[in-house]
Amino acid sequence: MVRVKRGTTAHKRRKSVLKQTKGFRWGRKNRYTLAKEALLHALSYNYRDRKVRKREKRQLWQIQINAGSRKQDISYSKLMGGLKKKNIAIDRKILAQLAQEQPKIFEKIIEEAIK
Repeated sequence: MVRVKRGTTAHKRRKSVLKQTKGFRWGRKNRYTLAKEALLHALSYNYRDRKVRKREKRQLWQIQINAGSRKQDISYSKLMGGLKKKNIAIDRKILAQLAQEQPKIFEKIIEEAIK
């Protein structure tokens, strides 16, 4: 069996980890053991927070739609229930944008929903 020296492989792996931790603070950007630990945490937070970001965006859209609909004297839940009954399929992101940027169109949508 031929002897395999792993110097180049280990160097490549360490270099890859240090490249990914570029921009981290203190020793976590240039010390391999600290960088590896920081990278493990960073990747897990990254995965978790992609889900959290979706949650937070949806909450924000709901708040914006509610604020726009309250100006027309209707609650968020009544508006969404009315849209569902009338089979008006507009997602919350678009409704929130309309409530902020196009209040006239948003009013017409509310009228259709509560008609």
